Amino acid sequence: MNSLTQRVHPWALAVGIALMLVAPALLYPIFLMKLMCFAILAASLNLLMGYGGLLSFGHAMFFGSAAYVCAHVVKVWGWDVSLGLLAGTATAALLALFTGVLAIRRQGIAFSMITLAFAQLVYFIALRAPFTGGEDGIQNVPRRPLFGLLDISDNLVLYYVVLAITAAAFWLVFRIVYSPFGQVQRAIRDNEPRALSLGYPVRRYKLLAYVLSAALAGVAGATKVIVFQIATLTDVGFGVSGEAVLMTILGGIQTQLGPVIGALVMVTMENYLASFAEWVLLLQGVVFIVVVLLARRGLVGEFRAWRERRAAPDAS
Repeated sequence: MNSLTQRVHPWALAVGIALMLVAPALLYPIFLMKLMCFAILAASLNLLMGYGGLLSFGHAMFFGSAAYVCAHVVKVWGWDVSLGLLAGTATAALLALFTGVLAIRRQGIAFSMITLAFAQLVYFIALRAPFTGGEDGIQNVPRRPLFGLLDISDNLVLYYVVLAITAAAFWLVFRIVYSPFGQVQRAIRDNEPRALSLGYPVRRYKLLAYVLSAALAGVAGATKVIVFQIATLTDVGFGVSGEAVLMTILGGIQTQLGPVIGALVMVTMENYLASFAEWVLLLQGVVFIVVVLLARRGLVGEFRAWRERRAAPDAS
């Protein structure tokens, strides 16, 4: 399939931007910011899984480690929020560099299990390390003025800051996917022995994709801390990794809009069905099963396929 057909049309992009600009007037800004954080997390996993062919069960370690580091340096060390975001992102990238050197030596389910094992190790460290606050986490993270100018204690101001971060993250994903590096990643995903025979350093490409994906997950985790002003064990728990996988598959792997739609469905269910307690997990499971059985390409993937089928007679 021509990659150009997978790009977002300009009119759709314009409509999306307009909706996000006016969204705080219609919906609670905190809900919207949570949605954007998880959309970035899902996009980071989609970059690795959809375009690199590597399924990670441990993305929570990047999301959570960035959250803890950002919370610590902002609250305890008194750093500017911007520096806290950078510190969290850098920590996630360095953690990925360390774990990736070992993980990318394996493929398929072995790779997934190695990432899961590392994630559980990070969870144990977060539970026992003195600076993480144990089961209490790091609470009351201050929202100091961003760059000394923007009063992000105002949810509306913070919303537009998070929107800018989200737009930058998705722009970066777009540039990576449609760059020569992205083309090589797809070649490795589809036929690794052929890529090796052509002389590409496959392991280096995999490691770079892994680190870039982790850095984006770190952006999501650090941003989430500023929004909710707390970092907890939940951020490094397997539940976050599982949600990222569900969001990616639900929205549609190898699509730019899929992570957004997947995050929208999952976060909306968690937010507006919270009164059903654990039944939310059952409902999410049912939705996931239905999508896997009836829409194997995901919601966005199936819509794109339907649109291409409709356009096929016109093209001929």
